[in-house]
Amino acid sequence: MAMSAPSQFDLTPPTDAERQRLESGLDDEERRVLLNHGTEAPFCGGLLAEKRPGLYACRLCGLPLFRAQTKFESGTGWPSFTAPYRPENVLGVRDSSYGMVRVETRCARCDSHQGHVFPDGPPPSGTRYCINSVSLGFVGDDEPLPDPLGRGDETVRRSTDQA
Repeated sequence: MAMSAPSQFDLTPPTDAERQRLESGLDDEERRVLLNHGTEAPFCGGLLAEKRPGLYACRLCGLPLFRAQTKFESGTGWPSFTAPYRPENVLGVRDSSYGMVRVETRCARCDSHQGHVFPDGPPPSGTRYCINSVSLGFVGDDEPLPDPLGRGDETVRRSTDQA
């Protein structure tokens, strides 16, 4: 399910030094979920009730992953979205852990674990991206996009949001 469309964002993976710097800022739970493919407990995530306009970016590298207007209440206990910010920003990887076959979602830039995608979402997409709150950072419409890698992501976001 990996998307191959060109991104306006620089999707080059962080260098080893950049990755080490980014990972050093994670707490234990973020490290468990983002780096070790963990799952946070349902109904406990800090972004579950977030309703403001804006977007959700990768907690590790800052890449925009989901728009607030695609978020919906799925009743599952995790933030759920009908579509990614840009399809090429989210990778889908086959996951056959725990005796199930699912599609794991990862950040296309830093390869951090975000959650899973399921074919049981609302119309029109029928898709549910079920994402861990600790994998994301919320960015309000009036706030600058985090750019921990110094790649000019805020400038790209503004031009993308205007299109």
